[in-house]
Amino acid sequence: MIAITDALTAEHGVFCTLFDQIETMLPRLRRLAEVKLLAELVEGLLLTHGAAEEDLVLVALDRTPAQRGRCDQFYRQHQEIDVRLRQAQAAAGLTQACHLLQAAVLASRAHFQHEERYIFPLVERVLSRQQTWKLGLVWMRQRSRVTRHAVRQPTP
Repeated sequence: MIAITDALTAEHGVFCTLFDQIETMLPRLRRLAEVKLLAELVEGLLLTHGAAEEDLVLVALDRTPAQRGRCDQFYRQHQEIDVRLRQAQAAAGLTQACHLLQAAVLASRAHFQHEERYIFPLVERVLSRQQTWKLGLVWMRQRSRVTRHAVRQPTP
């Protein structure tokens, strides 16, 4: 079994590898459509990840109202990243789209650090190890369901 905080931290690592690749590619891109497609891809991946995080944070928040300010920051950061990705997809020019996508990547990296430093330890203090494992199991089932739906066999 895996604790939900460990699973989400592992996903952060995957995202950071993706962000490294995007940052390498951005200066070489010459078409606005390419940048918009990358922004759409990142947005789709982060939406699934963010939903799992928000469910996790809600569980922890129910038990620690004193930490509300820190968790409000968590939600603001999610919204900030979402706005930048949507703006990148709506941008009229290549330079603007690249800057917005880069800003979303940087904001995502900072957000992951915030979660790993403050939010996940809070969750681990509030929930028992068994509860974090149960949430990890739910996370694994959700991911396997998404994967099964994403990999479709061609119809003859």
